[in-house]
Amino acid sequence: MGTHIARLVRTPNPSLLLVLLSLLQLAFVSFGDTDIENLLTFKDSLSNPSSLRNWNASISPCNGDIANWIGVLCLKNKIWGLQLESMGLGGLVNIEILDAMPTLRIISLMNNNFEGKIPEIKKLGELKALYLSNNRFTGDIPDNAFEGMRSLKNLFLANNAFTGKIPSSLATLPRLLVLKMEGNQFVGRIPDFKQNVKVVNFANNELEGPIPASLSNMSASMFSGNKNLCGPPLEKCSLISPPPSPSAVPSASPQHPPIYKKAISALQIALIVISILLLLAIIATVVFILSKRKQNPGLLNATDDDSSMLPPNSNNQEKKVSDSGGMMKRSDYGKLIFLKGEIDRFDLHDLLRASAEVLGSGNLGASYKAVIMNDEALVVKRYKQMNNVGREEFHEHMRRLGRLDHENLLPVEAYYYRKEEKLLVCNFMEDGSLASHLHGNHSVDKPSLDWRSRLKIIKGVGRGLTYLYNELPSLVVPHGHLKSSNVLLNDNFEPLLCDYALRPVINQEQAHMYMTAYRSPEHAINGRISRKTDVWCLGILILEILTGKIPENYLTSSYDSNTNLATWVNEMVKDKRTSEIFDVEMRGTKNSKGEMICLLKIGLSCCEDDPDTRPELKEVVQEIEEMKDRDKHELSSTIGDVNAIMSSRNARDGAFSSFNR
Repeated sequence: MGTHIARLVRTPNPSLLLVLLSLLQLAFVSFGDTDIENLLTFKDSLSNPSSLRNWNASISPCNGDIANWIGVLCLKNKIWGLQLESMGLGGLVNIEILDAMPTLRIISLMNNNFEGKIPEIKKLGELKALYLSNNRFTGDIPDNAFEGMRSLKNLFLANNAFTGKIPSSLATLPRLLVLKMEGNQFVGRIPDFKQNVKVVNFANNELEGPIPASLSNMSASMFSGNKNLCGPPLEKCSLISPPPSPSAVPSASPQHPPIYKKAISALQIALIVISILLLLAIIATVVFILSKRKQNPGLLNATDDDSSMLPPNSNNQEKKVSDSGGMMKRSDYGKLIFLKGEIDRFDLHDLLRASAEVLGSGNLGASYKAVIMNDEALVVKRYKQMNNVGREEFHEHMRRLGRLDHENLLPVEAYYYRKEEKLLVCNFMEDGSLASHLHGNHSVDKPSLDWRSRLKIIKGVGRGLTYLYNELPSLVVPHGHLKSSNVLLNDNFEPLLCDYALRPVINQEQAHMYMTAYRSPEHAINGRISRKTDVWCLGILILEILTGKIPENYLTSSYDSNTNLATWVNEMVKDKRTSEIFDVEMRGTKNSKGEMICLLKIGLSCCEDDPDTRPELKEVVQEIEEMKDRDKHELSSTIGDVNAIMSSRNARDGAFSSFNR
């Protein structure tokens, strides 16, 4: 046989060479298909995998950094993550299949129905992040379950039914940053975490004993619901030991003279008195500190539920405590870098000493209002999801943002760089965000926005976006995170865009998880975003302003046509219920039907699933700028235009006629 093969190879036969080349090519293709086979096998092992409808062998999961399959995260044409959240998936997690995928670094199965014992995770030794919260996992976790996982940074096991002790192998992970284990039935003591863990949450378990000193700077809420835990940041552990059992008490013996007994009694009394005095001193100190904090909480003492590299819907709470354990340590103090040439306006110490108020917390960071010595109100935004960008690259991008100047952009006044986190400083806008005006409680003193104000806001947003597109032509998405909470209003209801142009400095993992550009239909379908992705976000914003409804598609981890606001508007139009689309609390609409219909048409055209059929941003803005009140003839023409758009969605002619009644 071997001689026969050798003879064939030596034969200069072109046909044979073609066959051999074909066999080699087949071998390489088969090797490239290994991940496809593994993922399809993993899919088949799940119960109710209907959410993974586009997982099929005819399409490659990755195209460079772009994912073609739902829930797959790609990097350089390799699968580096699975984000299968809130998909109704169930069954057991087959770790043997995932172990055969060597480039896998992130797994998120949160908010599903997975059950059974925790998988043998340590087989995935290179894993960086594992999110298993809000499932139905049960049982004890082996003590060595995480042994050797030297790359693991984030571990989420919250809200399952785990029992037994917390694995000591967790305390040996050198890169662990975030650990969430709340809402389970863990017992025993908390291991001593010597590494630099940033956030832990052990709330609502059955833990006991003293909290390790290495975790004493965490918020007390991270340990609440464990009635037998003690020590900072909870109540101090008792200084008086419980009375010994009768068997442990030495019986009175004539060998001990009376003077010895008196000395023992005196010592016991002295210890009790000293303990009481210490307890009173601690209480007095706590009362004094609390009274001071109430007068001036300070930026370092503010409380928020900032998320550090967390998936959506995580309710992590991290308290900013004293100077030694707050947002920054004194030893980490550096220099604020101003972008507008106002070097002497204030410094970092002024910010950290300022009276502080938590404005809100999102997946990308927390926001604080800081009032400095001259009563100037500022907003300090703290980001942890920028730690992959290099120092010079970050400085250069900040300088780029500092050169931007437009009446509809909120300027970045200053910034602070540190490898682990970044601070961006802006002016505080007293009138809050567009989201608070649309969805907050309205009253006589604070009525809902009227039509003229809403139209003014949309026009200003369009101008701000146009400026970003002109000034930042190299960015795929010049804004990238456009939504109503990132549109602030001044006292004249002029909009100011914020959180713009941050995609280049946000970690790719967090950008894909949290930024609105990655909730678009093109990213869900093709794994791509483009300069028309901001147009889709603008369309959703227009519909939100017109309807007063919260876009539910921003509450999910990826695009879902069933929760898309544009889908609801389309259905209302098809059912000839157009008059019910508009916000019932919107005032000043009596003579503005033409404009409202026109803006609705523009919004729908921006929300086309296929980006190629969406208009360019400049066309959208031009249409909005040219809007005027229409008379009945113009209104009929506009309705015809909208119906023409709807015809592509099989809408019936005249669907908007109900609005004219």
